[in-house]
Amino acid sequence: MARSRDADDAPVAKLSDGRQARIIPGRFAGGWELVVETTPQSHVDLDDPSHLHFEYIARMGAVIDQLKLPGEPLTAVHLGAGAMSLPRYVEHTRPGSRQQVIELEQGLVDLVRAHLPLPRGGQLRVRIGDARDVAGRLPNGILGQVDLVVSDVFAGAQTPAHLTSIEYYRILADLLAPTGVLLVNIADGSGLAFARAQVATVRSVLEHVVILAEVGTLKSGRFGNIVIAASASPLPMDWLPRLMAAGPHPAKVAHGDELDVFVRGARVVTDADATPSPKPAASVFER
Repeated sequence: MARSRDADDAPVAKLSDGRQARIIPGRFAGGWELVVETTPQSHVDLDDPSHLHFEYIARMGAVIDQLKLPGEPLTAVHLGAGAMSLPRYVEHTRPGSRQQVIELEQGLVDLVRAHLPLPRGGQLRVRIGDARDVAGRLPNGILGQVDLVVSDVFAGAQTPAHLTSIEYYRILADLLAPTGVLLVNIADGSGLAFARAQVATVRSVLEHVVILAEVGTLKSGRFGNIVIAASASPLPMDWLPRLMAAGPHPAKVAHGDELDVFVRGARVVTDADATPSPKPAASVFER
């Protein structure tokens, strides 16, 4: 893609709900951004797929780096494609990985494939449909075999309610191998009530949980992203110094007693009482 393009002549796709997705030049770090209406969804650097610009994506990448042996291929399922930043990262850092991507919008996938081409030769399959519905219908042969499940699904700037419940997380947990890891991106602010409930809900399905975020997000409750990493097996605590060192800084990793305090009083979310994630103020995404 030529770097001369600006936002006025950006490639556009109309989504099924009428919103528009555009690919525009990255603001600060080169590369390209996928933006739906005014909400940045993904950043891609075609020259360097290991470059993860968004902070929460970089934290997910830091966890992925700790799985198995360095460079060893993974079996991965990604719910929510965006511009496929993490699938590109996994293929780049772990060639030969087998990956499935679930995305609701065919038009979005077509836009990305046309203007931000995926690496040739990768074992990546895209399935179109609702994340929860498709995840619940994946082939039986993949159940209990997945090393990495990533849930990062947004309709605009909010995670849909049906992708926040214990019933949803049970579907994802069934995909995981015994030592597999689930990564969930949570966006919240104003006291982090939604995030606390999500951590409590994930922990009711997968016993071993850590969370990663910017220090200010966890301390002040200002709007930001919190990454949940969860597994049925203990997460090696020798991860923590490397996760902290990987940044972005200032970084915070919470687990154990600290996590108990974080979720104290939070209720497990069910389908009967699930709500979408909070809608951020427009100023969060001002360009």
